[in-house]
Amino acid sequence: MRIDATAYACRWQHVSPAAKSLFALAGIASAWLARSPGTLALLALLSMLGTLAGARVPPRSYFAVAVAPLGFLVLSCLTMLVTAAGDGSWRWTPELLPTVMQAALRSVAALAAVLGLVLTTPMPALLALLRRLRTPELLLDLMALCYRMLFVLRQAWDEGSTAQAARLGHRGLRQQWRSTGLLAGQMAVQVWQRASALQMASDARVFQGGLRFMSASFPHARRQIALSLLASALLLALSLQDRL
Repeated sequence: MRIDATAYACRWQHVSPAAKSLFALAGIASAWLARSPGTLALLALLSMLGTLAGARVPPRSYFAVAVAPLGFLVLSCLTMLVTAAGDGSWRWTPELLPTVMQAALRSVAALAAVLGLVLTTPMPALLALLRRLRTPELLLDLMALCYRMLFVLRQAWDEGSTAQAARLGHRGLRQQWRSTGLLAGQMAVQVWQRASALQMASDARVFQGGLRFMSASFPHARRQIALSLLASALLLALSLQDRL
């Protein structure tokens, strides 16, 4: 929910999603092309500055979204620094630190580019862009339904948690864990039932088309795409210079 709320509140909400997608793709490509740690760090910094300073995404929301992938990245880097010895024991290998550091910085640069897109572009705008790119309608329908079910699931979870708290179901850590487990099991059943109801309603109406939404207009899309191409070219030139 935080990602969606941030995308609707940011400064770049009315910027063409095609322009933001081009810049994000250029950031990912530049992260894969660059080699030196300094260039990779610079690419990550530029993507972060574009999101924080350009789109004015709140730093608290930015790092709250980034903490999960960054935690996974740190754990992955630590496991890469540990290798199995011949006698079955584990050995710390600091000689792999430069390679691990390069992989970590490349991942951070790519992550910053992706966050710049998802934290500034609402989901309906992304779906409209994918439709213009001729993405299969079935895939778009699944994305739209999953997007909708997230809100349904969150509302049902909040209501169930409030009801449990009102009945002292969260008194004590042990009771809180038990209540959370019961609520999670019940939520799985509710999601299955609501998905089945959606399928039955669709079949009853002999639904054979795609889900349509009101698309937003971007009157300055050409200028925004031109600026995005210029910024993307600068990122790619920076990475190509480092690679060559």
